[in-house]
Amino acid sequence: MKRGLRVVPVVLCLCFSPAVRAAETVRMERMNWPDIKKAIESGCTTAVVGVGSIEQHGPHLPTMTDARISDALAELVARKLGGALQARTIETGLSDHHLAFSGTISLKPETLRLILRDYTASLVRHGFKRILFIPMHGGNFETVGRFAAEARKAHPGIDVTAFLDLPGLTDFLSRLSAEYGVSKTEAGDHAGENETSMMMALEGGLVASERFAPGYCGPFGGAEMRLLLEKGMPALSADGVLGDPRKASAEKGRVYLERLADFIVASVGGTSGRR
Repeated sequence: MKRGLRVVPVVLCLCFSPAVRAAETVRMERMNWPDIKKAIESGCTTAVVGVGSIEQHGPHLPTMTDARISDALAELVARKLGGALQARTIETGLSDHHLAFSGTISLKPETLRLILRDYTASLVRHGFKRILFIPMHGGNFETVGRFAAEARKAHPGIDVTAFLDLPGLTDFLSRLSAEYGVSKTEAGDHAGENETSMMMALEGGLVASERFAPGYCGPFGGAEMRLLLEKGMPALSADGVLGDPRKASAEKGRVYLERLADFIVASVGGTSGRR
């Protein structure tokens, strides 16, 4: 160092106004209450809530799979709708048929209904005019649908709605996988190619690709669904997989998430419509 020269440390401080911080996220859990209040008063009067599950997803995916996918889709949907914020995802759902596998946590339908009720009451109190629930676990759809109908009566003038097209969801995902040469049975209904692809995009470090192996790849209609619900997942699949994850990729997963969010937005309508 040359003599006589002084080195002065310079600290760059990047300061953002509350409005800028609020604009960077739609996730209320990452916002402070003044920013949330300001966003609601500025017209963000739709709250989007994912409803997932904590249950086994085969030997290669974490038990958070449904919760994580639901959370990601709720954020995407909130951004695509506009005028919306995302409330904290309800991570646990109705998963009795997976309890034979370690780590699964299941709620009773009444427990989930009470959680939905309290979420709704809180969000209504803060000034939200529309509350959109997005279940991404098949076992939650019926309870969420019944609750939404009850909540609209309990909160007149508030649009409590939900994405409830489970057959449309599974068909749409199968068609997306088919665009990549993946058969419907490979795409699967639980921990198959499409769910595995989405988790590779979201949480690649938690996906045990060395354990990829085909699970149950036979027909999955009404009879199989009844068997699953009455006897549990082991009656269909010893390892808890419906499908074949071996063709999964993070690249496909990113496409699936984006297009599935578009599908949900088209299904539920804009920020003021009710479906």
